[in-house]
Amino acid sequence: MALILNIETATKNCSVSLSNKNEIVALKEIATQGFAHAENLHVFIADVLEQANLSLADLDAVAVSQGPGSYTGLRIGVSAAKGLCYALGIPLLALDTLEILAQQVQIESGYIVSMLDARRMEVFMGVYSSNYDAVESVKAEIIDENTLASYSEPLHIIGDGALKCQEILKGSNFIYHPEILYPSAQQMGVLAYKKFETNQFEDVAYFEPYYLKDFVLTTSPKK
Repeated sequence: MALILNIETATKNCSVSLSNKNEIVALKEIATQGFAHAENLHVFIADVLEQANLSLADLDAVAVSQGPGSYTGLRIGVSAAKGLCYALGIPLLALDTLEILAQQVQIESGYIVSMLDARRMEVFMGVYSSNYDAVESVKAEIIDENTLASYSEPLHIIGDGALKCQEILKGSNFIYHPEILYPSAQQMGVLAYKKFETNQFEDVAYFEPYYLKDFVLTTSPKK
């Protein structure tokens, strides 16, 4: 048995699951227009444990979505995960957010392109094979008509960043999945268990989210 608590807060979706090995046994999530992760996360953690009739003491590890994504969302999720690991003396697992998102699509050929909104015409983007192997390094990409032009294979575009790309990326090989907007802890079980089995643990004291971009503080023009 390997009971892993999975935390995904990199986007507007506040998502928590509990997995036994690679099988999800409990899930609680909600996506709202505003970020309510600080209010919901620990309530959701308690809820999934209650669903499974378990306690924090039963956990073998905590997995967290490491980014890229929302600066605030990532800080909340990683802080909670690190706090639990430190208090319980259990390992921390870090999963790539765009890879978690890619797991929502099953394809036989071509590639999966995960895109998360990074404001204006920029997205956080990762390209994955049908086996979910990374084809390109995760990057922040400003979308224009040349984006992904080197691919002739079918490209399955997912994530909330894809919504603003449809008017620019119109090739016949672009296949959009508008129903898939955010990564979910429901897809974290398999990825987390693979890392758990191979002891790919993070240093709880020094681990930081993968922001990819520097945090930019904006102020009201009225000030």
